[in-house]
Amino acid sequence: MKKHFTKISLFVLLLFTTAISAIAQKEYKYSTVENDPLNARIYTLDNGLQVYLTVYKDVPRIQTYIAVKVGSKHDPSETTGLAHYFEHMMFKGTPNFGTLNWKEEKILIDAIEQQFEIYRQEKDDDKRAEIYAVIDSLSYEASKLAIPNEYDKLMKTIGSQGTNAGTANDYTIYIENIPSNQLENWAIIQADRFENPVLRLFHTELETVYEEKNMSLTNDGRKAFEAMFQGLYPNHPYGTQTTLGETEHLKNPSMKNIREFFDKYYIPNNMAVVLSGDFNPDEAIVIIDNTLGKLKKKPLQEFKFEAEKPITSVVKKDVLGLEAENVRLAWRFDGANSHDATMVNLISMMLYNGKAGLIDLNVNQQQLTMGSSAFPYVLGDYSSLVIAGTPKNNQSLDEVKEILLEQIDKLKNGDFPDWMLEAAINNLKLQELKRFESNQGRAMAIARSFMNNIPWEKSVNYIDEISKITKQELVSFVNKNIKDNNYVIVYKRQQKDDNIVKVNKPAITPIHINRDSESDFMKKIKSNKVEPLKPVFVNYKKDITRIKMKNKIEILYTQNKENNTFNLYYLFKFGNYSNKKLDLAIEYLPYLGTSKMSVEEFNQEMYKLACNFSVSAGNDEVWVSISGLSENMEKAITLVENLLSDPKADPKALENLIDDILKSRNDSKANQRSNFSALVSYGTYGENSPYKYMLSEEELRNIKAEELIEIIKDINTYEHTILCYSPENPNAVKAKIEKLHKAPKKLKKPAESAKFTPLETNKNQVFFANYDAKQAYLQTIVRSIKYDKSIIPIVTLYNSYFGGSMNAIVFQELREKRGLAYTAQSNFTTPRKGDEHHMINSFIATQNDKVNEAFDAFNDLFDDMPISETSFQLAKESIITGIETNRVTKMSIIWNYLAAQRRGLNYDIRKDIYNKVPSLSIEDVKNFNNSYVKNRTKTYLILGNEDEIDIKLLEKYGKVKKLSSEEIFGY
Repeated sequence: MKKHFTKISLFVLLLFTTAISAIAQKEYKYSTVENDPLNARIYTLDNGLQVYLTVYKDVPRIQTYIAVKVGSKHDPSETTGLAHYFEHMMFKGTPNFGTLNWKEEKILIDAIEQQFEIYRQEKDDDKRAEIYAVIDSLSYEASKLAIPNEYDKLMKTIGSQGTNAGTANDYTIYIENIPSNQLENWAIIQADRFENPVLRLFHTELETVYEEKNMSLTNDGRKAFEAMFQGLYPNHPYGTQTTLGETEHLKNPSMKNIREFFDKYYIPNNMAVVLSGDFNPDEAIVIIDNTLGKLKKKPLQEFKFEAEKPITSVVKKDVLGLEAENVRLAWRFDGANSHDATMVNLISMMLYNGKAGLIDLNVNQQQLTMGSSAFPYVLGDYSSLVIAGTPKNNQSLDEVKEILLEQIDKLKNGDFPDWMLEAAINNLKLQELKRFESNQGRAMAIARSFMNNIPWEKSVNYIDEISKITKQELVSFVNKNIKDNNYVIVYKRQQKDDNIVKVNKPAITPIHINRDSESDFMKKIKSNKVEPLKPVFVNYKKDITRIKMKNKIEILYTQNKENNTFNLYYLFKFGNYSNKKLDLAIEYLPYLGTSKMSVEEFNQEMYKLACNFSVSAGNDEVWVSISGLSENMEKAITLVENLLSDPKADPKALENLIDDILKSRNDSKANQRSNFSALVSYGTYGENSPYKYMLSEEELRNIKAEELIEIIKDINTYEHTILCYSPENPNAVKAKIEKLHKAPKKLKKPAESAKFTPLETNKNQVFFANYDAKQAYLQTIVRSIKYDKSIIPIVTLYNSYFGGSMNAIVFQELREKRGLAYTAQSNFTTPRKGDEHHMINSFIATQNDKVNEAFDAFNDLFDDMPISETSFQLAKESIITGIETNRVTKMSIIWNYLAAQRRGLNYDIRKDIYNKVPSLSIEDVKNFNNSYVKNRTKTYLILGNEDEIDIKLLEKYGKVKKLSSEEIFGY
């Protein structure tokens, strides 16, 4: 690792007058890592804060991560879920923002904290209810002095996007993507935020956390993971507590514990700032040092844990739930910064990589299970290798287990070809090249390294290190560490779980929103002038090269000037609506080889080349995709073209596939989200919804393999366009494709498609479908006018103001004010194609007993939309700044063009938005709502537990129709 230093002059320092002053030169020492593809600078400031800077000027924006090495494993055992809950509270402001009068507000917040301490100690239910009523009353009064969501408003003011955060076992990370001219404002806000967060609006946010917990109770995958961790880590917080926390602990929160948690762990010497994007690193480090660099360093208490004892007999766990059965096995290893973790990553790739791993070739390709996989789960203190599988019809979970263990035995016996190791390395290199094509990927690679206590130098050299591992070393490691008695097995069984305990939400009084209020801090940030950025729109004529081939097929080409990877697509203008059998044919293709090459050989060759291939069918399009290292483009195209022109039928594979499809359909009926998707399709299109546009079981059983083979061979004979993103020049691309692409001189026009038009919502109606869950999914649907490009600017502004963000009216009213949901949104949608309808879709997930309250709240907002000039200006500025600071680059240029083309446009529609939005007023938004949204009849959809929802009460919205599973799924 090389050491450097930057000398910052007084002149440069004085440029940052808002946050920065200096009276002398200061040297900023930093280190770099040799052969670092990100060329990152690594600083450690005087307060211990680590700063990672990597410059990437693809767009005039900066991806920012603030990582804190504290997660759910640090939760006090008596208040689990605390790290996650505090992450939520980090969005509530400080003494400087989020408040109208901090001195008075603090008195009430301190009183609320005291009441919560009394509440959590009290055991009598009646007395607890009385105490919570006091908390609710105090909270209502405190809300009069609060400015909810002012942090999000600050972020919107500076043009930030992707505002978010996440809590994991070992860390918490805070995420913003900011314009490159707003780094100083961002740093000022973050320094204040991390210095003294305030636990305001505590009890309404608690309601949101309750909803998030309730959502998890029907997530069988999450439950299975928690059971797996309990088995792997019986004495470590990974296994003894969960990130969302225990239900009883969530019912008894402690603001006092949360403040102590913050004081203990949110210290600069336990944090890192990671920036990737368009900035000057010499200037950026000064900004960070004079803001976040002023946070006070404190002694850091090292997290200590007692090492787990070896697992010497199989640990068995059962998890019950309504979703499809599956089984997973896991072996425990050392943590992220260990040789074990490196080996686990490699072993995982040997077992499963989507193409040529042992599970890919011997299990999935042979259709021995419904689907199986392997993956590493790497944490700071421990890692695990997980293998998982879903049974076929009439197959037991133990049979799946034995099939998976056979693949482990193959590893132990070295029963895999020598080339697999080298191919794995090449594919890792490809993954890294693609990951580093975005600021998000670059910054997250560094952040993960920091959060997992892995020196960046080790991360940079990871591929080199893994490439040194020999086959013999791998085999020895597997034999030593992966035994037949040292694993945890979790049987996820399809059975109702009667032990689910929902977090019941106490009644709360809706709080004040004060959406037109601003703190002095907000006004100061707004007054800080920045150098404006100018938008850049896509010019379809200049930015896309059109190449005509001899058979009149057009290639749309943009050059990859960054690395040696390529993306190639064949786009056909027909899809599943043209032929019900097409989807089956495409699902069949991955099990087929050619007359000269087996399917196993095909997949192995593609993996050796570090290239990917897929065929997918949408409703009205078919996509053939080939991508990978450009040096292997010609070989990859040749393999794919041979497969498409010469697929060899395999009747047994088709029989197995049809069995799996039928089981998958039944599994979908047990899945909450699949039920909701089917219900939404029914509610939108009626009895003959596209969700039901599929082959029946009888039709599936009667299909012959040869029929599907002909459909596959026929694909390339239809009119299509080729899309290419490649480092090679256009002429070279044209020559290569003309040479290899097997298409006839005269191409066929696509067949007519089935048409599905959303039903006119000319009356109020209610569709109810039953699903046994603690949380109901709700949606309202209104069909509006057909696509009209003239309304796109006002639609964009309306969505930003009303329902499409954390600052929008819907989020504020339903989550912040009433605590009804974890997520709530409403959008006036823009159709994909020019002959389709705009729709108004609103969604909320809430407790079964809150269904009417949620619908009433939505209708109140639709029919009497709150007016806030402050929120409106924020929405407008966010749109303008977003267009000014975003760039459409690389393959996205072609995606942008295709989206415009589908809507009948020949230019970048963002031009219209940018030119029109500045002149729009709040009255325009109000008039739009009055014209298109207010008092509209609509379709109401509810997927919920009929035992907990009063169906009679739903009749106030319209005639209620209860739908069976068969009615919404079509089978």
